[in-house]
Amino acid sequence: MGFIIWLIVGGIVGWLASIIMRRDAQQGIVLNIVVGIIGAMVAGFLFGGGSINGAITLRSFLLSLLGAVILLAIVNLFTRKRVR
Repeated sequence: MGFIIWLIVGGIVGWLASIIMRRDAQQGIVLNIVVGIIGAMVAGFLFGGGSINGAITLRSFLLSLLGAVILLAIVNLFTRKRVR
């Protein structure tokens, strides 16, 4: 059951991050899920938000969103040579 929650929340987080970073038209649902899950891992590493298997709280959701935005900003630096 936890894997399905990862997919759903990862998709939502990745989709919101892609809207914030203006990459929504370039990403599909699979890439949104990947960005959301990796963003949650980045946030857990940077901010010590606990494990990825922890409960979904507002704090963990917002930290995951922040991690996904950071991930997309890094990707933008390499692909577009600028953050946005």
